Amino acid sequence: MNTKRRKKKNWIVPKKTFYIFSFLLFLLYIKMAYLSLSTVVYGKNVSKFASTRNTVRKTMPASRGNVFDVSGDSLAMNVTSYTLIAYLDESRSKDSKTPKHVVDVEDTATKLAEVLESDKEKIKSILENGIKNKKYQVEFGSIGKGITELKKDEILFLNLPGISFTESAKRYYPNGNFASYIVGYAKGKEVKKEWKVETEIVGEMGIEVAYNDLLKGEDGYLEYQQDRYGYKIAGTNEINDPAKDGYDIYLTLDSNVQRFVETEIEEIATTYEPNFSILTVMDAKTGDILGASSSPSFDPNIRDVTSYENPFVTTSYEPGSTMKIYTYLCALETGNYDGGHSFDSGNIKIGDDTINDWNERGWGRITFDKGFEYSSNVGVVHLIREYLSKEQLKDCLKKYGFGSKTGIELSHESPGKIQFNYEVEVMTAGFGQGIRTTVMQQLKAATILANDGYALNPHIISKIVNPNTGEIIEERKIEKSEQLVKKSSIEKIKELMYNTINGTDSGTAGKKYSIEGFDLIGKTGTAQIYESGKGYLKGENNYIFSSLILYPKENPEIIIYGAMRQPKKGQYTGLADAVKNLVKNIAKYKNIYEEKQEVEETKTLSLKSYKGSSVSSVERDLENYKLQLMILGDGEQIIKQYPQDGITLVEKDRLFLLTNGKNVQMPSIKGLSKAEVKILAEFLSISLEEEGSGYVKEASILEGTKIEEGMTLKVIYEEGKE
Repeated sequence: MNTKRRKKKNWIVPKKTFYIFSFLLFLLYIKMAYLSLSTVVYGKNVSKFASTRNTVRKTMPASRGNVFDVSGDSLAMNVTSYTLIAYLDESRSKDSKTPKHVVDVEDTATKLAEVLESDKEKIKSILENGIKNKKYQVEFGSIGKGITELKKDEILFLNLPGISFTESAKRYYPNGNFASYIVGYAKGKEVKKEWKVETEIVGEMGIEVAYNDLLKGEDGYLEYQQDRYGYKIAGTNEINDPAKDGYDIYLTLDSNVQRFVETEIEEIATTYEPNFSILTVMDAKTGDILGASSSPSFDPNIRDVTSYENPFVTTSYEPGSTMKIYTYLCALETGNYDGGHSFDSGNIKIGDDTINDWNERGWGRITFDKGFEYSSNVGVVHLIREYLSKEQLKDCLKKYGFGSKTGIELSHESPGKIQFNYEVEVMTAGFGQGIRTTVMQQLKAATILANDGYALNPHIISKIVNPNTGEIIEERKIEKSEQLVKKSSIEKIKELMYNTINGTDSGTAGKKYSIEGFDLIGKTGTAQIYESGKGYLKGENNYIFSSLILYPKENPEIIIYGAMRQPKKGQYTGLADAVKNLVKNIAKYKNIYEEKQEVEETKTLSLKSYKGSSVSSVERDLENYKLQLMILGDGEQIIKQYPQDGITLVEKDRLFLLTNGKNVQMPSIKGLSKAEVKILAEFLSISLEEEGSGYVKEASILEGTKIEEGMTLKVIYEEGKE
């Protein structure tokens, strides 16, 4: 009895196990049926998955389009760069006759440091830490990134075990800090593509971001079937969809004009130390921007950006007296303007406010014409009261393009601000205070003066080309407005602008811009700076100094607009010198002269490389060009030159040539500019101490002195060239 009960009790356990096992087997059967009969499992098409499980799909990356100047000189391009890696794991050398991992840390670090011009101990530490932490491979951070093809070849020549490279494309800007806010920059970013993350070059500023979609192109792909060993299965279909490279963009910038602009901006920045400075050159007959630079700026290769606000289109500021051009134009358009009508200058009351002339005391009783030439603020108040209403002035300024975007092909353009309501605001707007404009608005409005009353839209893009087909998909067209101002009004304002530059009166505001033999017209501006909580700043240099210059007078071909804020020294002198140098250089380069000057056509020379050439052959090659050659040293062969090849030179431009001779004597440097002296000091490998601005007056090293190591050249400059 007890035995039967015990047997029955013992059978319960295997019986339960049997039921559980049977249930699980049933579930497995159901699962198999589901997998066999269903077309979609866990959201995936089973048939498609089966057909593609051996499918390999490789991305064929598109090459980002290039950015060129108007002549096809490269401003932004893709280059192959390399990242240095070191294999540390000994297993990599297994079954190999030569080591495939780093064997000698000390030797490897020493040789790499020499080629990379880096710290040996830092490289050694990276290798030792990698070995200590049993890493298969290591990289070297910033030391080993962005390595060029030449540098890579140097390292490979060392034949160091375990040293290798990974390859990638990067964006390269061959001119460095050169029209940086126009061109902008692009850099590598991780972008999710289908099932994986890839690095893609993406624009972040300037043309690079504004036209990123056109520049980046379209990736292609290669798709085929592979066997379990990774080899392509013969006879299977292969899909090859080639990449479509990004479009090439040609800017309106002329690299030679841009170099002139960059040189002057650097001179302003180093000599006068303004808070910011800006120079732009426009073709008056097309609206094309030929050159544009600012300080501070940045090198897009290293992206040392201090401000991400584009100074040409995003930054707006109170422009000052350049706006008197358009207030006077508005008065001329009424048909009632009388330039001989006079007023009392000096100051004038508007309610509780007093408006003063820039010299505070004025010039006594003067005419409206003289008021423009002297840049009288009080004259503008009388002008508006006698000839214009608030609505008329506002309508005129809007018609001339202020208060709205110009439409230039750059991102984040500001419309500025021309709102004014109270009487004092209307009056100050008439001479450029209390309103805000951008550089591009100033240039666009100036095209009205150069084209008999018609405005031209500014452009920075010349054409966009599809490199895959050669097709021009977009080309700049000259966009001309309806006639906004009568030709007679334009002729009168040009006369007033001519007197502002070339007048001889003590009150003539723009006489520092006058150049003998050059028929310039223009207007200067000196705008107070408003700071929230402080009001308008006081002090002789707390201004934005600006100028608008057109040349030549009768049929202007170029427009130059420049501005600088709060220079530590020099006030408007630096801007005037820069603009005059620009006018001279551009006039020579483009052969722009008034007929009355009766000058011979200026010869230009596209400079080639003279490195390795004999001195005598270079002199023969250049004898028909009126260049100022500065040959340094008594050697027979040229080893260094400035400017570099590809630059266009014109008569009287200076060319520095360094020979292989050991005996180098100090040349005559009287009359050289600061920029030229800096180049000379670099060629001679001597230190430089400078005082003043302008051109060389005195130098501590006399002409003919032999240059020795450790010498210091002390130079005193003065305004005006010898």
